[in-house]
Amino acid sequence: MEYQNLHTELKDNTLYVTINRPLKLNALNRQTLQELAAVVTYANETREVLGVLLTGAGEKAFVAGADISEFADFDIEQGAQLARDGQNNVFNAIESSSKPFVAAINGFALGGGLELAMACHLRVASENAKLGLPEVTLGLIPGYGGTQRLTKLVGKGRAFEMIATADMISAEKAEKIGLVNYVVPASELIGTAEGLLSKIKQRAPQAIAAAITATNAAVDAATNGYDIEIKAFADCFGTADFKEGVSAFLEKRKPSFTGS
Repeated sequence: MEYQNLHTELKDNTLYVTINRPLKLNALNRQTLQELAAVVTYANETREVLGVLLTGAGEKAFVAGADISEFADFDIEQGAQLARDGQNNVFNAIESSSKPFVAAINGFALGGGLELAMACHLRVASENAKLGLPEVTLGLIPGYGGTQRLTKLVGKGRAFEMIATADMISAEKAEKIGLVNYVVPASELIGTAEGLLSKIKQRAPQAIAAAITATNAAVDAATNGYDIEIKAFADCFGTADFKEGVSAFLEKRKPSFTGS
């Protein structure tokens, strides 16, 4: 599929997705969100995709926020629709994807950009990255799940401070408070993200999908995470990969998983 604002490449079972609006610091406009929604669907439906590496074009920004000009004149109803569509079609879709998403944060991750990174399952940041949710400076709050995901990742006190002050934090502090998994030099950013995906791709794909479902349930107040885990655990017993994994263990060899 051809995209206007994304560059995609499938290589070694990893789908590389680059948000490609460097002159706009990769800001999320309506077209980009639609294309990201299509990418999530493609990743979920394509067996060859075992993981997704998401980053931004250029050296300045992962995503420096949403394209404010597109919603400057919105009313309450339009604002609700904007948030609902974005959350359902992109941010929640990434978080609940059966394929792991790794965000490689190569600069500013602000507003919707940080929300996009938080929707991913793992986050690696370059040393020069700056992260923040500045929406209150516009008379808004985060609308793509930022208040919820940030609170779950770093705790209520730190989340409220970041949101209410609108301050950016350094990559080093983001790692310290659990907002990102790793901080590395910019030259090592993509390689580190690839290394994480390389490890994950060696594991059973259906088990990875089950782990995503179960860990998501752990922070979902509307579900019983233990019950979700029991079902996801039990379902793994019906997969060919379970049989292969056990056979490989008993035979002292590396497993060859097929995702079935």
